[in-house]
Amino acid sequence: MTQIEMKGRGFVFNAPTDVELAVHDIVQPDLIVVMSNRKSIIGSKKLKGIPNLLIEILSESNPDHDKVLKMEAYERVDVPEYWIVDPEERTVHQFLLVSQKYILKGVHSNKVSPLTISDVVIDLEGIWG
Repeated sequence: MTQIEMKGRGFVFNAPTDVELAVHDIVQPDLIVVMSNRKSIIGSKKLKGIPNLLIEILSESNPDHDKVLKMEAYERVDVPEYWIVDPEERTVHQFLLVSQKYILKGVHSNKVSPLTISDVVIDLEGIWG
């Protein structure tokens, strides 16, 4: 994600960062990408609004939380793109919001590029080690 921050195109936040998606709807995604065109959502204590991309890393203890509950919450408020990272399987499930519904656009293990952010390629093999 340095391709976003180092080029001054946006901001990447790690957990724990609160994101207020709507009144009484606050989440803490594992990674949050806010491009410069949405920087107005960045507050001093939390993000208040819809980021460009949210990324969750599956928890062994409760994978349905990310696969069902958080996905439904993000879909409901129109987060444009959502990724679910499965470190055990070494995959990234990439979802794109189409007509207010997430569509699985790919399952990646080598590299992945956001569909809603141009000129970014993430080398997953380097992450998996």
